[in-house]
This record gives sequence, C-alpha cells and structure tokens, in this order.
Amino acid sequence: MNYKNIERSQLEQMLSQEQKAYKKLVKKGVSVDMTRGRPCKEQLQIAMPMLENAGKCNFMMSGIDARNYGEPAGLKQARELFAQFFGVKADEVIVCDGSSLDIMYNVVQFALQFGILGSTPWNKLDKVKFICPAPGYDRHFAICQNFGIDMITVPMLSDGPDMDLVERICKDDESVKGIWCVPKYSNPTGITFSDKVVERMANLKPAAKDFRVFWDNAYCLHSLYDEDVKLKNIMDAAKKAGNQDMIYEFCSTAKITFAGSGVAAFASSQNNVNDLIKRLFFKKINPNKVNQALHVEFLKDIDNVKEIMKKHADILRPKFELFDEKMTEAFSNVENVKWSKPLGGYFISVDVPHCAKRIVELASGAGVKFTAAGSTFPYGIDDNDSNIRIAPSVPSMEEMSFAVDVLVESIKIALCEYYAK
Repeated sequence: MNYKNIERSQLEQMLSQEQKAYKKLVKKGVSVDMTRGRPCKEQLQIAMPMLENAGKCNFMMSGIDARNYGEPAGLKQARELFAQFFGVKADEVIVCDGSSLDIMYNVVQFALQFGILGSTPWNKLDKVKFICPAPGYDRHFAICQNFGIDMITVPMLSDGPDMDLVERICKDDESVKGIWCVPKYSNPTGITFSDKVVERMANLKPAAKDFRVFWDNAYCLHSLYDEDVKLKNIMDAAKKAGNQDMIYEFCSTAKITFAGSGVAAFASSQNNVNDLIKRLFFKKINPNKVNQALHVEFLKDIDNVKEIMKKHADILRPKFELFDEKMTEAFSNVENVKWSKPLGGYFISVDVPHCAKRIVELASGAGVKFTAAGSTFPYGIDDNDSNIRIAPSVPSMEEMSFAVDVLVESIKIALCEYYAK
C-alpha cells in the first residue's frame, strides 16, 4: 500500500478513524520520554557492585597510589583494558574522565587553538569544514555549530557513508578538516560500516594534512544478540596505508557502567597521543585514577566486559523486538514507512517522508517525547522531513508498548493529512 495512491475521500475517512484511536491514547495520560539513549535503572544496577566494593579496591595496582598525583595518560591497567576495546597497543591509548564527548570537544578545541602536529591553528583559517554523514549523531553536529565549523552533509548508505562523495569532498579542499563517524551500530540507523567502507576511510587522501577521521566507536561492545557484528579495525588498515596519524578513535563506559561517571578513552597514533598528552598537561595534572582503578577491577578484561554486556542486552533486546513487532503489524505492507532493525546499539531509525515533524508533534501531544525531527541532520535540516530517532532503552515494556501505539497512530494520522491535501 502507498498512501499517495489512496483516494482523498478514503484518506479522510481513514483520518477520522485514526483520530478517534489517537484520542483514546491521549486520555490515558501516560508520559514516556524517549528523547535520549540513556541506560534504564535496571542497567545501571548491573555496575553497582563496583561501588559496593570500592573500599577493597587495590589502588596501588599501577605501582603508584591511584589516589595521588601522576600518570597523566591514565592508569597503566586502564590503558591496557581500553587497548583491548580498540584493538591497539596500550601506549596508543589515553584514558580520561567520564565522557568521550568531552574528549572529542577538547580535541576539536585544541585543533582550533593550537593546530595539529604543527599545522596552522584552525581558528586562523578562513573556513573549517567537517563531513557529516546523515542521519547521524546530533551531538557531533552540535560541536561543529558551537565552534562555527561548516558542516557538509553526505548520505548514510546501508554499509556506511557514501564514500564516493566523501573521497571527492576531501580530495581537493584543504578547508575540509574532518569527518564524524559512528562506525558500529551507528546512531541512529544501527548499521555497522562494511569492511570496504573502513578500508576506503583508512585510505583517504585528503588535501588537508591535518584532516582527521573522528571514529566514535561508542557501541563497540553493545550487541543485542550473542553473535556480535564485526567491525574491521581501522587503525590496522590506516597503518598499512601509512595514514595512522589520520585516525582519532573514541569510546567510553557510559553505557557499560555509569553515564558521565564512567571512564572514557582516546586511541590514535603515537604522534597524536603524545600531542594530546602535551595539551592536556596544561588543563589537568591527571585524570580521576580512583575511578579508573574501580573500573579496572570491576571490568577486568574484554571477555568479562562482554559477559556484562550480555546482561545489558537481555534488558534492551525485548524493547527493540517489541518495537519491530508492532511496527510490522501496522506497516509491513506500507511503502511510506521504513524502520531499521538494528542488531546492537541504542537507537532505531524511522523514515516517513514529508511527515517527521508532524509525527513528533502528534506523539508529544499524546505524552510520548521523541528527539526533535531533523536532529539527526546537520543544522537540523532534513530535506525530506523524514527521519525520526527512537531511543527504546529507558521505558519499561509497558511504557514501550504504549509509546509504539502512539507512534503508530501518529504516523497514520500524519500520512492521511499529508496525502489528503
């Protein structure tokens, strides 16, 4: 079925019916917030033993007292642990405080103020541009807007960004300084970059020598199922291409232990690691090594982290599957409605051309809050008014069921309204 092929009189009749169903949902007075991808209470409880055992932690694990000054790049054991996350050497890792977003912000700010490895500081240039695959992560775009960096939108395809376009954009324009990537279980589409995309990304030949790939591997261990999707190691590929300085990798434990109170890490070439340590020296003497020691003792190694993440998956998976079941029941034969079926991560991407803003408005009127339509695109401009990001993690199953019912009715009403014009 395609709504554009339905007669106007029939659309008006359908609209009347759906409005009645919508009003019944409104009367329930339920409120559900699905604006951000936050861990729910049950997930946060998984890491509570880390705090309960804090008094027994070995704060001398690195040979110095983690409660005192020292080790500006982070505890040795924390660097070794995150090296397993990234698939790199421990000396190619810096372990910082709670948020990977904070590291990304710092790295961009330092490039603007001081340049990268001796390059001209970006704030002395006439223009600085970033490539922004979309739909993408709104916080990446917000960093660019905050610093006045121009954003170039490129489409996200089924296996990653449109690399033909990416290669063309950065090849001849020295003002293009970076690209944002969420390569595994991408926000919001849930896709994982193919091996071919990773290889092409690692082999980019940008005009700017200080061009950087911002590889935000936020969901590197966040599978919803036992069999994890494999992402090719971009640092290995970049080293083979002689492009190791071009890669900045980021991750954190924000959705493994505690959001904002976890541990974040940066991985790159030795040149970039040394450059960032030099910049961070003037900002703080050392990171919160007490928190790092607690995390090392709790997380232990990559295999134990994977076991912890299975507990998270058991909580999240039913919510994702409930969403797909209800959407399939409502729209399996409707051409106008598409949604992703991610195998991991925190988001589901819904596309309803020409109707996203109206759908979000209608859902809000019934008590269900989604991220603003357009947020997954640079400057909030979704030319097709199509994409809606769904964050299923926080609601209970009962709340999730209500929220999807509201979304379904909102989509039906918006489609009837649009094609009945």
